[in-house]
Amino acid sequence: MEFDFSVIPQAIPELLAGARLTLYITVTGLLGGFFIGVVAGTARAYGNRLINAIAMTYIELIRGTPIVVQVMFIYFAMPILLDMRLDALTSAIAAIVINAGAYIAEIVRGSLLSISRGYIEAGKALGITNWQLFRDIIGPLAFRRLVPPLGNQCIISLKDTSLFIVIGVAELTRQGQEVMASTFRAVEIWSTVAVLYLAMTLTMTVILRVVEKRMKIL
Repeated sequence: MEFDFSVIPQAIPELLAGARLTLYITVTGLLGGFFIGVVAGTARAYGNRLINAIAMTYIELIRGTPIVVQVMFIYFAMPILLDMRLDALTSAIAAIVINAGAYIAEIVRGSLLSISRGYIEAGKALGITNWQLFRDIIGPLAFRRLVPPLGNQCIISLKDTSLFIVIGVAELTRQGQEVMASTFRAVEIWSTVAVLYLAMTLTMTVILRVVEKRMKIL
């Protein structure tokens, strides 16, 4: 079978629309996931026994179940349990928020606990409050250390969006499936889809490496 390049220009507009939606879901979900991750990670690192237990339960529950099960629970089971239906796109974003938040929480916890006690003791010796200590010393140092693993999570979350095909979200994989079904050119279409995913992940990798170089890890 010959590779028919003429199919690709015809498919590009639909595939690019799917790629844009993939990026939208990823970025929006990661922003929410980062917020949850910081809260849960800080609770794991510095919270009392009850707060620590709540955060740990959330983290282990999410990390112990596949994201495809989580998004199907949000989309199909929540309407039954809570009498509240979310549309497919909102369900997809919620799944990234909840899933990425659990993994980012462990990244944050590890980064916070990696800070030398010497910084903390020096800050307290200077009479700095706990909030000032966290804001001006621990937080900035921990952020520098969480950039590399946070970058990995961003790439994982981007690729996880392909699983949202199960609820009909028109992201890149779904668009590829629909184009392939209408053209019957599986090799050309899925090769193009793979290239688009690779372009997005490589771009993300380059950006993260630039950030890492500008932030020397202490």
